[in-house]
Amino acid sequence: MSKDPARCEETMDCPFRVDGSSCMGSIRLFAGLPESARNDLMAHALRSAHPAGSLLVREGDPIESILVVRHGRIKTFHADADGEEYLLDILHDGQAIWHGMFLKENVYRYSVGCLTHVDLCRIRRTDFMRLIGDSREVATSLVQTLGTELVEAEEKIKVLSTRDPRRRLAKFLLWRDERCIGPEIHLTLGDIANSVGLRPETVSRALGSFEREGMVQRIGRGKIRVLDHGALRRLCDDA
Repeated sequence: MSKDPARCEETMDCPFRVDGSSCMGSIRLFAGLPESARNDLMAHALRSAHPAGSLLVREGDPIESILVVRHGRIKTFHADADGEEYLLDILHDGQAIWHGMFLKENVYRYSVGCLTHVDLCRIRRTDFMRLIGDSREVATSLVQTLGTELVEAEEKIKVLSTRDPRRRLAKFLLWRDERCIGPEIHLTLGDIANSVGLRPETVSRALGSFEREGMVQRIGRGKIRVLDHGALRRLCDDA
């Protein structure tokens, strides 16, 4: 039974129909789906709002939904016994968390938290699995998406395997710039340091040198704009 629409603003967690720009518009996982399949998913989607600092998922929780970021930024991370966090990734508008959904033991192997206020869209795992079983087009689209995501994962491994700090940071900035929405990369110094496995002071020095050389521009706190992609690429290729 659907919830009372009058309570949607209060609960922010009820079925809703979303337009093409809201939940499905530019999301890679859904981009290749037939329109009928997208409409079916949209009809059963759940929307929720979460404040900055809140936890969406704890490591070990069962994967019951595809999590789509409509607006805001979230992080995936591990936390050790002492509470120390190890950042894995940061996702923003139009990106989704769905990896592990098809494994036999489909549980989260990381936690998910909100870096900002987040408007979230949830697509139930059971609804998506039903579509895969009913449509060859959906299954083909999923395989293509998995292939693209595998290539991106390989690129990130290359970034982290680079020993020189300046080259590692240059590769990371190019990699993030390709994935971000808008002209700026929205990451704090600590986020970047955790992402590339470097000390914050090392990242700060490298960013300072990139800025002096005209390759990047730091805009306030937590925003970086890449100004000279060619120079960063030449640095990455310089042995």
